[in-house]
Amino acid sequence: MKLSYLLRNTAVKNEYKDVEISFITDDSRKCREGCAFVCIAGKNFDGHTAAAKAAESGAAAIIAERDTGCENQVLVDNTRSAYALMCSEFFSEPSKKIKLIGVTGTNGKTTVSTLIYDVLTMLGKKAGLIGTVSNIIDGKRTDSVLTTPDAFDLNRMFREMADCSTEYCVMEVSSQALDQCRTDGCHFDVGIFTNLTQDHLDYHGTMENYIAAKRKLFLNCDKAVVNMDDEAYKKLLEGTGCDVMTYSARQDTADLTAKTIKLHPDSVDYAVVGISMIGRVHYTTPGMFSVYNSMAVIGCMLKLGFDFEQVLEAVAKLRSVKGRFEVMDTDTPYKVIIDYAHTPDGLENVLKTLNEVKKGRVITVFGCGGDRDKTKRPIMGRTVAELSDIAVVTTDNPRTEDPESIINDILEGMKGSVHQTYVKVNRTQAIEFALSIAKENDIILLAGKGHETYQIIGREKTHYDEREKVTEYLRKQKEN
Repeated sequence: MKLSYLLRNTAVKNEYKDVEISFITDDSRKCREGCAFVCIAGKNFDGHTAAAKAAESGAAAIIAERDTGCENQVLVDNTRSAYALMCSEFFSEPSKKIKLIGVTGTNGKTTVSTLIYDVLTMLGKKAGLIGTVSNIIDGKRTDSVLTTPDAFDLNRMFREMADCSTEYCVMEVSSQALDQCRTDGCHFDVGIFTNLTQDHLDYHGTMENYIAAKRKLFLNCDKAVVNMDDEAYKKLLEGTGCDVMTYSARQDTADLTAKTIKLHPDSVDYAVVGISMIGRVHYTTPGMFSVYNSMAVIGCMLKLGFDFEQVLEAVAKLRSVKGRFEVMDTDTPYKVIIDYAHTPDGLENVLKTLNEVKKGRVITVFGCGGDRDKTKRPIMGRTVAELSDIAVVTTDNPRTEDPESIINDILEGMKGSVHQTYVKVNRTQAIEFALSIAKENDIILLAGKGHETYQIIGREKTHYDEREKVTEYLRKQKEN
C-alpha cells in the first residue's frame, strides 16, 4: 500500500518520497523492512528518540512531529491522530462497513455496552463487542487488555468484524482513548453518555479536560443518547450537531423518562414514557443505576430503529454483567457481591443499593489503585465509612506506590466515622477477615476489582481472582 494513500486524510508538512508500506507500528521493536514507524511521545517514552533505530531496522517511512534527522521522515502536527488515520486506511476503513455504537462515561460503560450487545443478539443481529471485560468477534470471546484498544488493534478488529459480515459493533470508548486519538478515523452511528464524576484526574488534570476528551466522541457521531440528569451532557453536546435523545429518571422534559420506579432486592421495575410511547420495563439487576443503564440501552435501540415493544421484551431477559453487582453462589447465610466500583460515585451507587435491600450489615472490602488519581481516595474512604456498617480497607492494584501510603490516603476521609474500620493490607487476608465475621443476612461487598483476574504490584501483573479466594476460604471452613 502506498504511503500517500495511507496519509490521504492526514495533513503533511513536508515533501516525502512515496514508497510502498507493508506494515504500520508505533513500537520501534516491531519495525521491519518496508514498515512505517510512527513516533509517539508518551508519558514514559518518546518514540522520536527511536526513529534512527527504526530506520536501521528497515522502516521505509518515519512519521514524526519534529525533525528526527532521518531522510525518509514525514512531518505532521499530531502523530497520534496520524497513526489512527493511517491504521484506518491500512485496513480499508473497516469502521465504515459496520454500524458503530460508542459508549462513554465514568460509570456504566461496560454494563451498557454489554447489554446493548446482548439485546442486538437477542433480536437476531450479528454484533461485535469491544470493551473492558472482553472482546467478541464472530461469536468468539477473548479477554481484553485495554478498555479501548490501540488504533492498530482497533482497526484490525473492525476489519475482522466486517469480513465476517458483522452488522453492529458496540464499544466502550474511554476518555484516555479519545484524548489519545485512538478512534480518529472512526465514525459512530450512535454515541452514548452515561454519567460523569471524578476519575482519571491523574491523567487529565482537570474535570474540564476530562469533559473535553469525552466530547470528542459526540463530534464524530450521527446520533446521541445522553443522561439528562447529569449536567455534563450540555457541555458534551456543545457544537456537535448530533440528533439527540435524552433520558431521565427525574425530568419530564426528557425524550425518555422513568416513572413509578420500584426498586426490588434483585431487580428494578418502572414505566418508560416517551413521545407517543409508554411501556413497562423489568431488568433483573437492582439499584437506581440499573434504571439509568437500562434506559441508555432502550434509547440506543430506539435510535437504531428497533421496535419499542421488542426492545422491552429483550431487556426483561437480560442478566447482570460479570463483575458488575455480581452475586456469588456461596451457599452461605450471607451474600458476597463483587463489583468493579472504583470511583466515589460508583461506590456510592452500589452501597446505597445495598442499604436499600439489606437485612443485616454491609461489610465493604475495598482499596484504591496506585499511580492513579490520589484526590479521590479520601472521598472514597468517606463514602464507604458513611454507607457501610463495617469497612475493611485493603490493597487494590498498588502498582509502584506503597500500599500503606495509599491506605493512609483513604483513612484520611474516614476520620470521625462511628462505624467499624479495619485495615488489612493483604487483600486475601482482608477478604478472609470479612468472611470470618459475616453473620446471617449480612452482605459482603468486594469492591474495586470486579471482572479483573489479576493484581498489579510494582510492575508485576499476577493472577488474582477474588472468586477463587472466596471459594477456597469457604472450602477450608467446611473441611474444618
